[in-house]
Amino acid sequence: MGSQLSADGSQLSADGLHVVVVGGGFGGIAASQQLKSRGFDFTLIDMRDAFHHNVAALRASVQPGFAQRTFIRYAETFGPRFVQGRVERVDTERQTVVLQGGREIRYSHLVLCTGTDGPFPGKFNTEASVQTAVRAYEDFVTQVQAAGSVLVVGGGSTGVEMAAEIKTEYPDKKVVLIHSKTALADPELLPSVRQQAKQVLLEKGVELLLGQKVVNLSDHQMNVCSSSLVQTDKNQTVKTDLIVCCTGLHVNSSAYRSSFSGSLAANGALRVNEQLQVDGYANVFAVGDCANVNEPKMAYHAELHAAVAVSNIANSLSGKPLTSYHTGNVTMLLAMGRDDGVGQFNGLKLPRCVVALAKSRDLLLWKSWRQMQQTQP
Repeated sequence: MGSQLSADGSQLSADGLHVVVVGGGFGGIAASQQLKSRGFDFTLIDMRDAFHHNVAALRASVQPGFAQRTFIRYAETFGPRFVQGRVERVDTERQTVVLQGGREIRYSHLVLCTGTDGPFPGKFNTEASVQTAVRAYEDFVTQVQAAGSVLVVGGGSTGVEMAAEIKTEYPDKKVVLIHSKTALADPELLPSVRQQAKQVLLEKGVELLLGQKVVNLSDHQMNVCSSSLVQTDKNQTVKTDLIVCCTGLHVNSSAYRSSFSGSLAANGALRVNEQLQVDGYANVFAVGDCANVNEPKMAYHAELHAAVAVSNIANSLSGKPLTSYHTGNVTMLLAMGRDDGVGQFNGLKLPRCVVALAKSRDLLLWKSWRQMQQTQP
């Protein structure tokens, strides 16, 4: 489709179509690639200059030299269709996205893919160059290497994988995991898979303190090697050299909160219909973690959402019926270090060796590099 520049410098196609994708995570790059393949005019906006394959963030936290493989530059894939910047708000009346500094980008359709935020190293939602991001992970590896003992706070899926990664890479280190609940990993997983995650951690030598909360976490520095005494609400004291926090994930709503206040769920996600249209806006879609869909927050689901959103943009232009998104049985794989894993496919428990082969060895890095049409270093 031909395009032209409007008076404000935004790109508009000859027929007025211009899709703006806010957020370059798994949902954002999936949506952008599908828009690109359909020949639609679009702009992808992200505050970083590279996609972060954060499925592999925890491996990058323990293995020297690994982090550079987890960042893939947007511009090499999307060229001028990529704009680096932080979205401050959306002007729904004028149909513009407003960036920090005042730049405005017009849209006919908007796809919000802002994801979730949380503590480093599981998340890296910071305005930074690839070099700065890689250095942050390499510095963290140094802290892990210097520590004789590591405390992982939080036994959801991230905490379980973090403890397993550390213990696999550094089997001689003491690794303790504290979790406020008695069952580990994601509650959407089969009980037998959650029990298997516990079994793998125990086999690797991770010490588990379950059903306990840390009461003085704010008194200590995270991610820095420094001797600490951590106390739990069961009067247990843990001495450790390094504390890694794997709790506190939240929907990253800062880009749209003020603009779509009437469409927000209690957790900050956007209420959507079955077609993934934001409540009250036929031309605005929410994809991935920021969509209020009752299912685990996973890259796999974000990519499925993106396919529905882009199909519905195309269908709305051609007058075809819109496609609905339906949740299915949970598919989730947990990498328990590079040599083991637990999980389920379509609601059925998988053998550990199958998960290790399918995910744990490469953490699906090949998939993102292929999707971004670049060669992995």
